[in-house]
Amino acid sequence: MRSFSFRSRTTGLALLVVLVLSLALTGKVRLAAHATAATPTITLSRVTGPPTSKVTISGTAFGSSETVIATFDTSTTLGTTTTSSTGSFSLGITIPTAALPGKHSIQVMGQSSRLKASRRFLVNTNWREFGYDKIHSRTNPYENVLSPSNVSQLTLDWSYNTGSVIASSQAIVNGVVYIGSNNHNMYALDAKTGAKLWSYATGTYIGSSPTVVNGVVYFSSFDDNVYALNAKTGTKLWSYTTGWEVFSSPTVANGVVYIGSNDCNLYALGAKTGAKLWSYTTGNYVESSPAVTNGVVYFGSYDGNVYALDAKTGAKLWSYATRWYVPSSPAVANGVVYIGSYDHNVYALDAKTGAKLWSYLTSNAVITSPAVANGVVYIGSVNDNVYALDAKTGAKLWSYPVSSYLGSPAVANGVVYFGTDDFNVYALNAKTGAKLWNYTTGNTIESSPAVANGVLYIGSGDGKVYAFHLPGTHP
Repeated sequence: MRSFSFRSRTTGLALLVVLVLSLALTGKVRLAAHATAATPTITLSRVTGPPTSKVTISGTAFGSSETVIATFDTSTTLGTTTTSSTGSFSLGITIPTAALPGKHSIQVMGQSSRLKASRRFLVNTNWREFGYDKIHSRTNPYENVLSPSNVSQLTLDWSYNTGSVIASSQAIVNGVVYIGSNNHNMYALDAKTGAKLWSYATGTYIGSSPTVVNGVVYFSSFDDNVYALNAKTGTKLWSYTTGWEVFSSPTVANGVVYIGSNDCNLYALGAKTGAKLWSYTTGNYVESSPAVTNGVVYFGSYDGNVYALDAKTGAKLWSYATRWYVPSSPAVANGVVYIGSYDHNVYALDAKTGAKLWSYLTSNAVITSPAVANGVVYIGSVNDNVYALDAKTGAKLWSYPVSSYLGSPAVANGVVYFGTDDFNVYALNAKTGAKLWNYTTGNTIESSPAVANGVLYIGSGDGKVYAFHLPGTHP
């Protein structure tokens, strides 16, 4: 009995050891398999941009040959596709038109495996330069916060005091406001708080508005120079000395900086180095800020002409003679150049030939720059009116009188914004010209407004930069 009992126990123990080892080994194999399984991931071709941005989603390690669905903030379907046999995919999507400024989530889920991955996308509507874009439309087409229905609720968010007159207009890029002051400095301010990030001192006044492209701030000064600064730090990258004061604001296109000078020239400078590529001499000051499109540079001169030059060579393609100075900066839309003149007219010229399509006569000089949106030209005159003109015919749609001379208008989501010498910034209904809102600053306003991410920005002769928003709507 003892012998039998011993052998039975030995056999049972051996079986138990074998079973435990088997389970352990099996468990180890399963754990190893689990540990080496790839985690599904997605990458985005861009991680920030305005509503309607085109984005490509690339994914890996999803289920083999399964349907995946991409969503925006888990509620709006962006698109579907089928993965490859290895679980990878590429899917083109469009950011929703109604996406508000701020952080959002793009998520992809496999419909069979239930595997999912997500990435953050920042909706951001930058205003990069004096004219908003290279054609100087002066219109932000992506604005979806401020509108005729709520702009009356605008309240002051913050102001920053530079201590001297501001004639410069602002650029708003990636959460930073860039603007010049007559205290000789170019400023970078936090767009949410107005806190100063950095400033850069030039030799004298800055009337030029900055342009921000590829992490570089381009602007000019009355010290005769064109400057390029690192947008994050304010460190000077290069400067180019013209023959006299520079009031014109730069336009950057295809790696070239185009800018006028009071030495009577329009310059083309290499955006990376500041090296002069070419210059074109007119008969008087060039304070007009050039518009660039389809390989052509358009601008006005105090010699009374509107010019079109080949963007690569500087060769003159055509010129159109008005009867007086042309300090106004052009806007180009649908093959037409719109510009004002001291001869009291607003002109519409054929962009290819320079032929006059129409002109609209006001009762005083038109030295402001036009905004063009939805088939309407918006522009101010020294006769103390802002006008809305039919872009095809020049017919007056409406006009709005103010008590004193205006700055250049800006348009966003059905609202026209502009400043005046009566110290006020106004918001009008773009369709009717009805006043929706105004705010009184401490001095005249030569600066032109900008609207980005649901916030209205403008500088004033009182030395302050102002930011207005709807209560509770910080992106």
